[in-house]
Amino acid sequence: MPKRGKKYTESRNKVDSLAKYELKDGLKLVTELNYTKFDETVDVAIRLGVDPRHADQMVRGAVLFPHGIGKEVRVLVFAKGEKEKEALEAGADFVGVEEFIDKIAKGWLEFDKAISTPDLMGMVAKLGKILGPRGMMPNPKSGTVTFDVARAVKETKAGKVDFRVEKAGIVHIPAGKASFGVDKLFDNLIALLETVIKLKPASSKGTYLRSLSISTTMGPGISIDVNQIRHLTK
Repeated sequence: MPKRGKKYTESRNKVDSLAKYELKDGLKLVTELNYTKFDETVDVAIRLGVDPRHADQMVRGAVLFPHGIGKEVRVLVFAKGEKEKEALEAGADFVGVEEFIDKIAKGWLEFDKAISTPDLMGMVAKLGKILGPRGMMPNPKSGTVTFDVARAVKETKAGKVDFRVEKAGIVHIPAGKASFGVDKLFDNLIALLETVIKLKPASSKGTYLRSLSISTTMGPGISIDVNQIRHLTK
């Protein structure tokens, strides 16, 4: 096990590893443990009672965080004609088709999110092996395959983030910056949890929300009481 630094150890000692914190208490603690010189991201890990190996238990979607995630998102849109103009007016960083497909195939990845109109997905699909593993492939379930490109661009720029459950049944997602403070992070977490709960597969049996942990980029994990969460969400 790698040796931890003094500041990390001090932060970890402030966390009761056996406790399940109420959400606002946990967020207050996680922001206080931000000991680095940069504004750390607050990461969330949600363990779900699903088996992603079964297609009918895959949890995948997108959440529009009310306060964004504190990061400028570079958006690429695959569109032509009027939709190309619409995407540019909405604030897309890159718009086109063939030239960007060729650039990506050659290794260019200077964007964070890709959106496509449905009629072009036949061409975009060839990038699946490149964009898919990176979570950058346009997908109708996350609203990034759509003719309403203006709305998709604006929501992505405003803080809409895709997520999917991993093989171990865990959803990992950034939910903002430590500098946001407790109230904004709380709003973001509630928006995320309500979205995840709505996506519960019908085939999922037993406890759906099994555990929730939050941490800053360099800080220790803080366990949140999921029983309290159920009373906070709609």
